[in-house]
Amino acid sequence: MKIFVTGGAGFIGSAVVRHIIQDTTDEVIVVDSLTYAGNLESLAPVANSERYHFAQVSICDRNELDALFTRYQPDAVMHLAAESHVDRSIDGPAAFIETNITGTYTLLEAARSYWNNLNAAAKQRFRFHHISTDEVYGDLEGTNDLFTETTPYAPSSPYSASKAASDHLVRAWQRTYGLPTLVTNCSNNYGPYHFPEKLIPLIILNALAGKPLPVYGDGSQIRDWLYVEDHARALYTVVTRGEVGETYNIGGHNERKNIDVVTTICALLEELVPEKPAGISHYRDLITCVKDRPGHDLRYAIDAAKIDRELGWHPQETFESGIRKTVQWYLNNEIWWKRVLDGSYAMERLGLSD
Repeated sequence: MKIFVTGGAGFIGSAVVRHIIQDTTDEVIVVDSLTYAGNLESLAPVANSERYHFAQVSICDRNELDALFTRYQPDAVMHLAAESHVDRSIDGPAAFIETNITGTYTLLEAARSYWNNLNAAAKQRFRFHHISTDEVYGDLEGTNDLFTETTPYAPSSPYSASKAASDHLVRAWQRTYGLPTLVTNCSNNYGPYHFPEKLIPLIILNALAGKPLPVYGDGSQIRDWLYVEDHARALYTVVTRGEVGETYNIGGHNERKNIDVVTTICALLEELVPEKPAGISHYRDLITCVKDRPGHDLRYAIDAAKIDRELGWHPQETFESGIRKTVQWYLNNEIWWKRVLDGSYAMERLGLSD
């Protein structure tokens, strides 16, 4: 297969690309505009493969998208390009509307135009896989409730509202035009190459630097944590074996309170990096409660029974194994995250399309 991966230089997208190049015989065309969260260094392990291509193109640019479809003739699109940080969406929602809604619409139309001109066999093979989030479902009230594929949408932030809108667009293009689409909604991802503004890498790097470890409110918010490499395997399973028109929820079966995630990281660092910054007795002493974000959902939890039952996917990592791998990765890859923190990774953005 030839697969377009939009947002392929991002956290989840780069994990998908690495998985496809390293573990399959398929060809990947990364389509990424390289905003702040796009990092080509996350693709370095596979960048020399003859089956890897990169195009610095925005999903809002119809002419460039049309040219890419014509040039590469993909068998599938895995659409991960999105603005995805809740705090940023609260401070500046316009970018989320532009990328997540207008960009998804533009990509759908480019894909539909391309698909309409394929021969019968190629049309039958083609897939448009839209990757979304469990945040579109809003908040879970009960302690035993789980998000299923039929849970009503109730987004709480500009980010989740924009993703909900994009989900609706994808399903409408399948229902109205027959475009062969699939949708997946995932729980919170973590793992290697995670941008340092997100909770887990932020806590790891702040602790190593002796900085405060910020926790919203009392840290009682609950999330279902999914190791990013498990997610990449799930996404490839869906795009190659999923049923057109279906939705699949992808979760890690690892519910944890945010405060427990933070204390777990602290305990791992006590073991792995016992020599602390000056003046610190225990990493957990750096934990600092900060004012909660507006509209903060208390609990997300995924019922991933459908993808297990129908496609045979289930996570390989527990939270304990995944978080240990993640902390160790950041300890072993100081050059990567230091280049992100000082901004030097962004200097690689020019002249790298092929």
